[in-house]
Order: sequence, then structure tokens, then C-alpha cells
Amino acid sequence: PRMATAKESKRVFLADKHVAFIRSLEKKKEEEFDFWVSEHLRMSAVYWGLSALKLMGRLAEEDYRGMVDWIVACQQPCGGFGGNVDHDAHLLYTLSAIQVLCLLDCLDKIDTEKVALFVAGLQQEDGSFFGDKWGEVDTRFSYCAVSCLSLLGKLDKINKEKAVSFIMKCCNFDGGFGNVPDAESHAGQTFCCIGALSILQALDHKDLDKDKLGWWLAERQVLPGGGLNGRPEKLPDVCYSWWVLTALSIIGKLDWIDKTALANFILDCQEDEGGGIADRPDDLPDVYHTFFGVAGLSLLGQLYGTEAIDPAYALPVGVLNRTLGKHAPPVATQ
Repeated sequence: PRMATAKESKRVFLADKHVAFIRSLEKKKEEEFDFWVSEHLRMSAVYWGLSALKLMGRLAEEDYRGMVDWIVACQQPCGGFGGNVDHDAHLLYTLSAIQVLCLLDCLDKIDTEKVALFVAGLQQEDGSFFGDKWGEVDTRFSYCAVSCLSLLGKLDKINKEKAVSFIMKCCNFDGGFGNVPDAESHAGQTFCCIGALSILQALDHKDLDKDKLGWWLAERQVLPGGGLNGRPEKLPDVCYSWWVLTALSIIGKLDWIDKTALANFILDCQEDEGGGIADRPDDLPDVYHTFFGVAGLSLLGQLYGTEAIDPAYALPVGVLNRTLGKHAPPVATQ
């Protein structure tokens, strides 16, 4: 029989090393360069790390309860959350904060009504959302707003019809979506739009051509390597194992790509000594790509015996069901 190559022999999911890599990030010291250059997005980094641990079945919630105090300290008087203590509130970090609180089952530690009013107050007349008080518009913010309010059980705070209308204005001739109307299609933006439409139960919109979208998404696979890119002629990147894969999953076209080749690409991006997953083979790992690599493998069904992830909410299915179940109306008894 043919001997396995060095690369093929590496294609084993290194769960223990990835767990150790993520936990080592908690010990970053203030003297280290990485500590400061990532200060502004610490909230999202916590979400990426804890979500990856949860998917791998290695998050002991009681070990992270103290983190809730830090999250609460990141909430600003306006109701939104900053990326760190004393940072301005932004929709990106507000969603990350809510996602972490869902993971830890601690939404009751904050005033959710205040958060909902902050998010809803950023919706504009055309249905779009500002990311913060400074007025940038982006479909990422539409997704953050819709996902956040849904997790809080407060989607009725916004004009859902206008939100859908703005998102569909960002749909392009090739089937993909941009960050604003007439902007270039991008896989990250496409996930945000399809994820938001899914949460808003608007996937049956008359102008959404799922076949055309599925074709554009499937063309993001770079063969023979198997990775996915975000736009035509770009290099593959592990993070698109999430952005592209989830959009395909939501529209029911996950089989339109070579899933085995993609799984192998993700596994080839693992750091086999110190753990973690990089953007592409032989690069340095980080917590962002580690989470999206783990999430991509979960969606591909490659993480056996661990939690599945919901493609629209980017949360483990068990966490999502627990969270949304608290908002469900009581079942009438006979």
C-alpha cells in the first residue's frame, strides 16, 4: 500500500493542542505586543475563543463566570458594548458580547431592554444600520443588529420589512452581496445578508435567486487545494470555510462544493506543534482563524461527538435552543 505523505499524516484534528492554544491567550501579558494590538477587539476574540472551546466540548462554563463582570464593564451608558473597557459602543462588539453571554447562560446579568434600544436606534429610514454613532453603513451591521435582537427576543424593535429591503438592494447581478448597494460581492458580506434574511424568515424573497447565489458561492472553492476565497482571483483563507460554507448551508446547497477537499485544507492549516489554525498552510495561527476553522469542520460534520453549530447565528445549536427557548411563548395546556 502507498505510504501517507507528511501532509496527509497531519490530517488529524488536533483538539487538545487547539484547546491549549486558546487557553494560552488568556495569559497574554501587558508587556506583550499582541496584547495591545488586539485591545480594541478583545470582546470578539473572547467570543471566538469560547465558541471554539464549546464546539470542541471543552468549555466549562463555571470556569468563565468571572468574565461576565468584564463584559458588563464594557457596556456603555447608551446600552451598547465596546470591544474593551472604556471603548466606544459598536454593533460588532455588542453582538459579540451578547453571544458570549448566551454561551455562558448569563443574559440575565444585563439590561437587555437597554441593549435592544441601542441596536434599534441605529436603524435608518432606508432599513440599513449604522455601526455606531459615527454613521458608517454596512450589511455587516444589518446582520449584527438582526442577530442580536433575535437572541434577545426583541426583533419587534426594528422595521423588519425595511431591513430586508435594504439587504436585497445590496444583491448583485452575480448573485452575491456587497456591503452597500452597488458594492462588489464579497463572501463575508454574503453570509451577513443571507444570515440576516434567514433570521428574518425572508429567504423566500422574490428577488433572491438561490441557484445563482449558490453558483457564485461554489466558485469560491480554489482547486486542487480545496480552500475557499472571498472574491474571484483571491487566495483561499480558512475564515471563508465559515462565510461561504454557512451561506451554502442556509440555502440548502452545501453539496455544491468538494467538502472533503475543504476539510483537508482546514486540517492542513493547523499548527501541529503549538496548536491553533492559521489562514492558510504554514502561516501563524490566531484565535480568529482557529474558531472559523473549527466552526467550518463542525458544519462539515467533521467534529464527531461534539456540538453542532447553527449556520445563521454562529452559535452551538444547544446554546441557541436554550437561548431562544426562553423567549418562546408558553405552550397552552389542555
